[in-house]
Amino acid sequence: MAEQLQRIIDDSANIVFFGGAGVSTESGIPDFRSTDGLYNQQYRFPPEMILSHSFYLRNPEEFYRFYRDKMLCLTARPNAAHYKLAELEQAEKLCAVVTQNIDGLHQMAGSRNVLELHGSVHRNYCMRCHKAYDARFMLESEGIPTCSCGGMVKPDVVLYEEGLDEHTVRASIQAIRSADLLIIGGTSLNVYPAAGLIDYFRGRYLVLINRSPTPADAQADLVIQESIGEVLGTVKV
Repeated sequence: MAEQLQRIIDDSANIVFFGGAGVSTESGIPDFRSTDGLYNQQYRFPPEMILSHSFYLRNPEEFYRFYRDKMLCLTARPNAAHYKLAELEQAEKLCAVVTQNIDGLHQMAGSRNVLELHGSVHRNYCMRCHKAYDARFMLESEGIPTCSCGGMVKPDVVLYEEGLDEHTVRASIQAIRSADLLIIGGTSLNVYPAAGLIDYFRGRYLVLINRSPTPADAQADLVIQESIGEVLGTVKV
């Protein structure tokens, strides 16, 4: 399978990578839906409720307690998958990374064109005056992070009940539509509307790298159910 993947990459000139939580778990960041994921742990409220827009406004102290504990993983570092994707971009083979992750590890590895469908923990803004704050400020704040103007500082991440950024969605659709190879990695393709973006792909090759089956496996030219870091780490650019 590694040889087949290498042939497909060598035969492609406009690659797009669409990634999910499985790319980040190999850097030690917990996901949501696996056996050990956040949805299968016990909290005072279900994580999907805590991470909703209405809960954030109604109970911000509880939201930020969970957010700092489980969403801000600032010690995590990129893994082999992140670095190989950056290498492919530098070689002008890969034109975009479309990610559902909010950790910024693709940029840390050197990728430049990263389309973050669900936002980023590294961007935070005051809901009153829109002043920007970094992730370190959020981590080190006690209770509700507060701006110098007195407003509440919100992470630029898409919560449940919030829509995706339209500009990011349009850019993602354009990238996927124009790709000749779409590599989908580390995602179960169960999170919508993000997962629906792959329906815009019209290219030559579809490759799926995920430890478990996905709804798109039957459409793929190549399916690899192994570690994405190990698989991409073997690719020669």
